[in-house]
This record gives sequence, C-alpha cells and structure tokens, in this order.
Amino acid sequence: MANYVDRISELREDHDYKQKEIADVINVAQTTYSDYERGIVRIPVEYLIRLAEFYNVDMNYLCGVSNIKRPFPRN
Repeated sequence: MANYVDRISELREDHDYKQKEIADVINVAQTTYSDYERGIVRIPVEYLIRLAEFYNVDMNYLCGVSNIKRPFPRN
C-alpha cells in the first residue's frame, strides 16, 4: 500500500514538475519539500490538501487509502 510520501513524489514526477515548482505551490522552501518527499519531515495536513487540490485527486488517493484517482471534491 502506498503512502503520501510515495504519492506526492509519484504525482510530481508524473506531471514532470521539479520539487521547486511544487514547493512554490505550497509556499515552502525546496529543501523542506524534499524532506517531505523523503519522509524525513511529516507534511502538514493543510499542505496535503493543497497538493490534492493542485493535482485534482482526492485525499484518499493522495494518502494511500485508495488506489483509485478520484477528482478533488469541489464545493
């Protein structure tokens, strides 16, 4: 089963983004984002939500609860 560390890296690579680009999306330093991807630092929930919205995937997929990519829920 995948976890968010696997998923955020996989999604970034699938979309051909650099770590710096995604770090800018969630407003953190590239080194901090790198630590998130390597599992050194836990990513705050609000950043997971921003990433799920950015990649248009639901939190269940992003966090590894589901392997089905459903779109991010919109109000």
